[in-house]
Formats: sequence, C-alpha cells, structure tokens
Amino acid sequence: MKTIGHPRGKGRFRLVALALAITFTVIVPYAWSGPPVRFVRLDGFAAPGTPADLNKVGVLQIGKKNARNILILNPGTSASAAYFAPLAKTVVKQAKGWAVWAVERRENLLEDQSVLDRAKQGTAPPLEVFNYYLGWLVDSSIGAHLQLIPDSTVAFARDWGMRVEIEDLHVVVNLAQKQAKRVVVGGHSLGGSITTAYATWDFEGKAGAADLAGLVYIDGGSSPVPITPDSATAALLRLSTSTPWLAFGGIPAPFAGVFNATGSLGSILDPNSPSLGQAFPLLPANLKPPVKVTNLAQYGYALDVKTSPPSLIAAQAHLGQLTATPDPVTGLFGWDSTGALTPIQRYADIFSGYSLAHDNGLLSLDGTAWYHPLRLTIDSGAVAQGNANPAQDVLDVRAIHGHDLPSTLRILAFGAALGGQRVLAAASLLASQSNIPPENLSLLDRHETYAHNDPAGAFPQNDFIDQLVPFLRQLRGTRVPRRS
Repeated sequence: MKTIGHPRGKGRFRLVALALAITFTVIVPYAWSGPPVRFVRLDGFAAPGTPADLNKVGVLQIGKKNARNILILNPGTSASAAYFAPLAKTVVKQAKGWAVWAVERRENLLEDQSVLDRAKQGTAPPLEVFNYYLGWLVDSSIGAHLQLIPDSTVAFARDWGMRVEIEDLHVVVNLAQKQAKRVVVGGHSLGGSITTAYATWDFEGKAGAADLAGLVYIDGGSSPVPITPDSATAALLRLSTSTPWLAFGGIPAPFAGVFNATGSLGSILDPNSPSLGQAFPLLPANLKPPVKVTNLAQYGYALDVKTSPPSLIAAQAHLGQLTATPDPVTGLFGWDSTGALTPIQRYADIFSGYSLAHDNGLLSLDGTAWYHPLRLTIDSGAVAQGNANPAQDVLDVRAIHGHDLPSTLRILAFGAALGGQRVLAAASLLASQSNIPPENLSLLDRHETYAHNDPAGAFPQNDFIDQLVPFLRQLRGTRVPRRS
C-alpha cells in the first residue's frame, strides 16, 4: 500500500477530484447481526518523546468476552481495526469457540471523526460531511472544517516503527493470553509483515511465537531478503527531514484516509441519486463511467477490478459492473452485482465502520488509517524471515528468532492479487527454517481470482473464510504451547 506528497496547486485539485470519485458514491446499508462487539483501549508502549495520551493501542473485540480461543488480526498499510469487522463477525459465527480481535494502532488517535460520527447518528447530512472534510479545500466560504496537523507537532511519530508496533501488539497478545487457551496472530497486507515480526521478535530471549498456536497471512508477509543497511540508513535520513506519514496511493496524509472514510460512509447514505462525482469537472476521466450513473454505480466503477485504474490496485475488489441498461425513469445506469465476490454494501461497511456504529454503538472507528507512520513501512523491510541482519541493527528491529519457532506452530497463508504465490512461499520458508512440518501449513493461492481486499469482503462465498474456519477448528484440538 503506497504513498504521496502535500496538496498544492493542481495537486490539491487532483486530490479533491479523487475524493469525489470515492466520496459521492452511496450504498444501501448492509445489515449485520450476531456476536458481541466491544472496543477497548489499552496502555501501550511508552515510546520516547510520544505524549502519554498517544501511547495507547486499541482492540476491537468480536465474539464472546470469555472466549477460550482468540485470533488477533493486524491491519495493513493505511488500514485500521474496523476493516476486519465484517470478516470477524462472519468467522465468529462459523468457528465455534473463537473470538476475533482487531488491532487499532496508535496513529488513529490523531483522526477527527467528529462529523463522521454525527453522520452515522443521522445528524449530519452528506453535504455537510463532505464540506467539513474536503469541500473547504476549494471553497473558502466554508466555516468549520478539518484542521490539518502540522508535521512539526508530531515529529515523535518518525519513531513509530516496528518496535513501537510490536510492543503495542505484545500488550494485546498478553491480554488475550490471560483469558484464552489458544491465541493466533495474523494480518492482512503489511499486517503479514507485522505477524512475522511478532512471531520472531526477541522478548527477553524468547520468540513471540513461543506462546502462540498459529499464524495467519492474508495476502501479505515479509520478503525473504532484507533491505541493506545502506538503504535503511538512507531511509532514516530522508525521514528525518520529511513528513512522518506515508502517502497512500500518492495521496498525502490525512487525505487518503479522509477520502475513504467519507466516501465509504457516503456510499451507505444515498445510493440512487445522480452521481455528484461524475459531474465534478476535476474528477479524473479514468474514474468516470462513459454513461450517466448513480452514486452507487460511480463508486463501483471506480473500485471494481474491471474498471478501476491500475494505480488503485490496493483498493480494489470484485464488486460487479454497471447495469446493462439505464433506469427507465431516471435515465441513470445503476450497479449490477451479478458475479461479484464482495457485495458493495459489505465493502462500504469495511471502510466506513457504519455497522459498528449502527448495530453496536461504537463511534470514531472506520476501516482506514488517515496517518500511517512511514517508519513502520521502512522497518518492515528489515524483518525478512525473522533472522538477524545488519539493517535490523540500523532500525532497532529485533526479529531474530526465525530459526527457532515452536515446531507445533500452525501456519495459514492466503495469496490474492498483490501477494499471490510469494505469500505462500514466505510462509513455507518461515516454517522450514524452524523445522515446522509441512502438514502444519495451510496454503491457498487465489491471486488470479481474488483482489487484494476480496479476502476480507467476499460474501457469502469466501475462499479465505473457507480455509480459515477449518484451520481454527483444527487448532482447538491441538496442544497449547507452554507459557512462561
């Protein structure tokens, strides 16, 4: 998942254009019901220089509070806990005895969710939401609006790298292990690299995986070859004089997250109106359908794998296509979900966190991270297969136990469009170097049929869930690693 610079001049108008491509796309709410849902925030790692109120890690907990088996999932680049909510609810329904916890990283505390929360409660209309977060960029008459955070006030975030992330995750794992008999750690995209880092991290001479029952990789993992120490040093030097934040898809923080949060929520509020984004002159032509469409159709056209531009591959899913004919009354083409893997309503819920507010009363949560620490992405390059290397010394990465993971560890790896076979190969190498037997691995490559976000979104048929649920059920019958 990738990055960008700061909006100035024409660049700013391109940002607004992309915002509208995503923002004015509205969808029918997707109904959710089922397991208990809670959100807790814990005291995290005391990162040097970070204010105490930001040394926190959040946990979205789905499933019974006293569950004896817990799967902990780490989101990828520029993603957050709510991304996993629909997936987790489905898994908990099917995998008896399991709860799913999703990690909310500390950077999400910097987000201004105030007007999004009001919209979820029905007190802020879509236009007010858009103006507060984006409209003010081109309309100086708009009063109250999102206040940008100067990089100079968050310089400490340049140190929010893999050590901070793993220490925060350790707090979550420790909490899970106080109640659960079995704990599994997994992640999507960059969350896969975080998973390997945790499993191989040195905690006072012991690997993080020593107390785990399994690992789960969802179209992500660590490259077998670490970056060089020179590359690590150069990256830190550039970071020291630049923004602390990664620019996802070439869009500077916080705008990629704002686009996704406002766009996904907008897609739940008004699906059938004429597309405002399509009529906006600064919307890039490659995001505009060739016919007049509804908001819902605009959203689907921009993000479905068949029509979305290659630059947005990390945001794509199999959502469907435009209807073959326009509505006889409005003359607008709508959205046809025939052949979709991921229902467009579920997709919008993944990124908006709408059902968490509507069904579970949880506000200030969405599926994106508006501020993703660039240091975390830099450090991920030194994890490799969890063995000591010179770049780790430069970056203070301590993933060194790649050769002594417990032989009882079970590993699941699912490859989709971005990771594919590489995800499976990395999982296999991690297992082989610790003499974990091949029968402990569950590997499935769907890179030709699943987009990067389909593993989380596909429903009701989902090849990843069909692989994950039996994996979790089998773990219930395995020996639990001894805890010290």
